[in-house]
Amino acid sequence: MKCDGLRECEINTRELEQDPCFGTYKYYTTNHICIPAETSVTCQDGYSYLKRSEQFYFNFDTANYGRTDKIICSEGRPSSELQNTNCYSPNALAPVSKSCNGLESCEVFATHTVFADPCVGIYKYLTISYFCVPPAVHECSSVICEHANNTLMCAECYFFSDQGTVIRIHSTNYGRTDSSTCSTGRPASQLAKTDCYASNSQAMTTYGCKGKNSCSLVASNGVFSDPCTNTFKYPYVSYSCIHNCKCYCVQ
Repeated sequence: MKCDGLRECEINTRELEQDPCFGTYKYYTTNHICIPAETSVTCQDGYSYLKRSEQFYFNFDTANYGRTDKIICSEGRPSSELQNTNCYSPNALAPVSKSCNGLESCEVFATHTVFADPCVGIYKYLTISYFCVPPAVHECSSVICEHANNTLMCAECYFFSDQGTVIRIHSTNYGRTDSSTCSTGRPASQLAKTDCYASNSQAMTTYGCKGKNSCSLVASNGVFSDPCTNTFKYPYVSYSCIHNCKCYCVQ
């Protein structure tokens, strides 16, 4: 997460929270890939404007509303508002995808009313990393109102034959990020909180759907936990279908 969307980053093993084997001298191993992508940075309370070519679709790689260094969006701000550079908003990718999927252009408001406020008192900014893909592999999305269920299917997401394609989850949030989605028949008190995020949303959806041609999701607190009591919630899932790779071993 710390390195997502950056051209380079530094990892300090002292910052890792859990000790998997106390008393053992450990080392950290990571795999990473670099992809060509566009990056948008918007200072707090500003709007991020994104536009794509007509024949392509947005594919969002990473997003964060917070602060990861002291330089970006620092002009005119006191040093006390720039000190926390380990500031990440949970599931920031979900509301970005929800605002832009399927559109030729879109705008995203960089504010804690859209994204949770991960570090109160720190001046934040929204960073979005994205690239554009042809229609055959564009992002699809699904919204499931609480207590209901739905099936994600490559047959509905892939523009051509879905044979041999599998689901790739881009982002998920179980909670509420606006007052209109899944609002029919609900009292205003259950729709008021719009910065509601379940921290395990991505993990639970990926566990149930990754690598499958279709999968069923149930929108319930029993699956995702309850990130905001007395709020009527929904999981928003952004995904695409890609061709499954077959690997062959040669001695």
